[in-house]
Amino acid sequence: MSPEPLLSPEEVSSSREVISRLLDGLGQAILGQEVLLKLAVTCILARGHLLLEGLPGLGKTELVKSLSALLNLSFRRVQFTPDLLPGDIVGSPILEEQDGGRRLVFHQGPIFANLLLADEINRATPKTQSALLEAMQERRVTVMGTTHPLPLPFFVLATQNPIELEGTYPLPEAQLDRFAFKIQVDGIGPETLQTIITKRHHGEPPVLKPVVSADELDVLFARVDRVHLPEAVANYIARLVSATHARYEDSPEVARQFIRFGASPRAAIALANTARAAALIAGKPNVGFEEVKFVAPSVLSHRIILDYSARMEGWDNPSLIQELIARVPEVDREIPADVRV
Repeated sequence: MSPEPLLSPEEVSSSREVISRLLDGLGQAILGQEVLLKLAVTCILARGHLLLEGLPGLGKTELVKSLSALLNLSFRRVQFTPDLLPGDIVGSPILEEQDGGRRLVFHQGPIFANLLLADEINRATPKTQSALLEAMQERRVTVMGTTHPLPLPFFVLATQNPIELEGTYPLPEAQLDRFAFKIQVDGIGPETLQTIITKRHHGEPPVLKPVVSADELDVLFARVDRVHLPEAVANYIARLVSATHARYEDSPEVARQFIRFGASPRAAIALANTARAAALIAGKPNVGFEEVKFVAPSVLSHRIILDYSARMEGWDNPSLIQELIARVPEVDREIPADVRV
């Protein structure tokens, strides 16, 4: 089987034009968060699930609703609460009268949509959180031994409150690993706040219309897959993920000392896929080291577990990943002196 051809300049240019329409639309709804919007679009184009963490009122839910409107995808929202049950998400069989008898009929839950907003996902119990695992990995759900496929494309875009807040449950590690990105949503500056107050004193955000059709979205997915990943960049991804493991011989001392469990192979796959999407957004037919470094904090931060001593020394997951990015060289070995330019 021959490899797919590299993207042509025309394909890269037309893709960037479509992506720009999407980013511009998001920028109308979410002000002052350009990096956040670019990361969210990168995750979607890589067909990954997205977890947004931040205090209430920072626009996390509005971002997800805006994405569904601009992409013209079917959208359902589930507000996670402590009393939410797995059946409230995936659906459940209900006894109904049919043909003179009674039989169990499966009624679909809100998960049967292209885009599911799991709002404040960590306010539900771990059992309910885990109900999403099969759906996120396999794009299907199984109820009473029967498998039901989900509509495609299928994305889970979840928001969560910082785990230090009262009434929250940490997500199971297996579920965290299914999110391609975890993005920290921070506050905005006074200038952006003034703009929001001035332009939106009537209350309602702008009404967004679809700017990307289903066919255009499918084309973007296919083109992301065709973005070239050079061997040197693939090697860098492999070494960066390996550096999160203390047993790796080239792992920096900070990782050996403070990382208890490192990232899984799924993290390397997510890095490659999202770096391809980031390259296409940047108008490039191939992945560079810059794209890997751009997506790495969002891919790796939630996939490592730190030792208890890390916080005592002032480290947290994002800062440690940034340290690894700074310490892991782009090229595996130094170029010999006799072949240097």
